[in-house]
Order: sequence, then C-alpha cells, then structure tokens
Amino acid sequence: MSHFIQLHLLTSYPPSNLNRDDLGRPKTAFMGGARRLRVSSQSLKRNWRTSTLFEEAVDGHKGTRTKRLGKQVFDRMREAGADEKTAGSSAEKIAEVFGKLRKVEKGQKHEYEIEQLVHVGPEELTALEALADTLSTEKREPTDDELKDLLARRPTAVDVALFGRMLAAAPSYNVEAACQVAHAITVHAAEVEDDYFTAVDDLNTGDEDRGAAHIGEAGFAAGLFYLYLCIDRDLLVENLQDNADLADRAIAALVESAVKVSPKGKQNSFGSRAHASYLLVEKGDQQPRSLSASFLQPVNGEGQAIKAISKLERQAQAFDDAYGAGADSRFVLSAEPDYEKPALKGDVQTGNLQDLLTFLKGDD
Repeated sequence: MSHFIQLHLLTSYPPSNLNRDDLGRPKTAFMGGARRLRVSSQSLKRNWRTSTLFEEAVDGHKGTRTKRLGKQVFDRMREAGADEKTAGSSAEKIAEVFGKLRKVEKGQKHEYEIEQLVHVGPEELTALEALADTLSTEKREPTDDELKDLLARRPTAVDVALFGRMLAAAPSYNVEAACQVAHAITVHAAEVEDDYFTAVDDLNTGDEDRGAAHIGEAGFAAGLFYLYLCIDRDLLVENLQDNADLADRAIAALVESAVKVSPKGKQNSFGSRAHASYLLVEKGDQQPRSLSASFLQPVNGEGQAIKAISKLERQAQAFDDAYGAGADSRFVLSAEPDYEKPALKGDVQTGNLQDLLTFLKGDD
C-alpha cells in the first residue's frame, strides 16, 4: 500500500481573474526570471472543499470553518428559553475553549465571536449543540469537564483530515494536514492586462447625454497552470480514525475536484471554467518532490500544452535517473488531443477518470 500520492496537473484558463490580490488584480509570482500568474493554495482548497462535487462525494463527512461558535450557542440557548445572562455566559465560556474572544468596540453588539477561524467536524458541532440544549434545559452554565469534553472528540471530517487545523489556544485540538497543496503557477511568462469597460443606463434615451453611466477597469490574464499536490495516505487514514474506506473516498473526492473545479474569482465576468488537460499521478513510499523545476525556463511559442507535458515528463524521468525511481507506479490522464503516450519509463498506466479513481484506491 503506497504511502504517498503525488499529483501534477496542467490546466489552461482563458482570460480570467481567478484569484485577486489586494488591488483586485490577478495574483502573480516571479520564477525562473519571469513573471507568472499564480493561484494561491488557499483559494484552490476553499473552492474544492465547498464544491457540490466534493460535498456529495464525502456524504456528510465535511467540516465547517467559522468564528461564530459562541453566537451559535447563544442563539440556540435563547431559542430554547434560556435567559440572556445564562446564554451569554455559556456562549463566552464555550467560545473561549476554541480561542480568544474577539474584541468588541464600545457600543457594538456582542456576537461572542472568537478571533481565529475554527474548523470543526460534524461530530464536534453535534456535541456543541447537545451541550447547549442540556444547559438550556437545566438552566445553568457549563462545567469545566463539559468544556474539556468539547476538545476531546476527534472529527471524521475529510477536509479537516486533508488540510489540517491549528488552534493556538488548544494545541491538543490540532490536526496535522495530510495533504500539501502548492500555489498554481503558469508554465510560461504572463502579463496582467486591463479590461476597460463601460455600462449604459437603459433608461437613458441618449437625447441629452450619450455618455456611459459607469466606467471601470478590471485586471485579467490567461495561462496554462502547473499545480502540485501531495497526499500522505497513512496520515490521512490516521486522521480519519483508521477508516481506510473513508480515506479512499476523500482522496477520490479531492482528485476529482482538483481536475474539474475552477476557482470562482470573476467567473460571471469571464466564464473561465476549465478541466485539467493533463494529470500525472504517482504512488509510492519515496520522498515526495514537486516537478516545478520543469518550468524554470518558461514554455514559449505555439503548442504550449504539448511542450509543457514533455518538459514535465522529462523532468520526472531526470529525477528518476539521478535519484532512483520517484514512484512505484504512475497513471496519466490526458485530455490533450495531440498527446500520444507517456515518455516515462516503467509502470505507467493510462485511462479515463474512472480508471484513475480505481488506480487511487488503497490496495495496489
């Protein structure tokens, strides 16, 4: 059974603004002497885990990220008939289990929020709601043991198991991420351009004023992106309380989301949804490594997709030749019409998405 699963994706996006910086323009990075487009791993993971595809695949084993656990307790207790003082005190104590309460300026409404986002699993939310119901029925505040019990449970939320969580206020609550996701970068140099646009007032007949009702600018760019992911399957199974079947479902959901789900940035303006054109998957116990070195020299000219695939496979083979096989087995999924067959030596399977999902299952 393979310890690591590594994914190398190539996905082409038309003019778009997938992931914006603080000025509203596409994010970039400087690599290999050239400016590249970039999509942050945070953006990618957020879009995958909140997609309908992912949620349906994991069937209820999905977490919730929020600062509002205390507010949820307060509202639930008030709706159940608890007085405001008891509900408020209980909400504060429960919220403080997960982190420091957010500072509230004088005159603002107290929302019982904590400063840090907390990623909780469905079992933990159920336990929190059950405690709130008990406190409401018994008209009291939580005991120290009841508060400690909230952190004693381990979630079976696959997104928590995959991407981890960190809570400075309660280190025992932390979960080490079983999946590392790199920032996606273009394999070529790229320039961010500006879209100058206007909007017309439909009720303006133009008899007196033919000017636009609105003028604006929006940054955009297009590119072929390389994305690298590494999944520690052993750690994922451990995070999911040794549920190997759920781990396989989590991996399948993540991989299908990665190849099909696009970042949502400015989708209404650009309609830039895309599927991966190429995916190389590697399984084995070998030390993981990215293949981003393939693109230190930007891919130029026509036929960028085929050139990028060739450079990626040649780099993987070069690492194999220098350090030994980087994987026990490999799988290539290609939607690039001009791609013929893998240039890699050894065991390399090919096929469609369903064949890939079979390949990914724990039993080799």
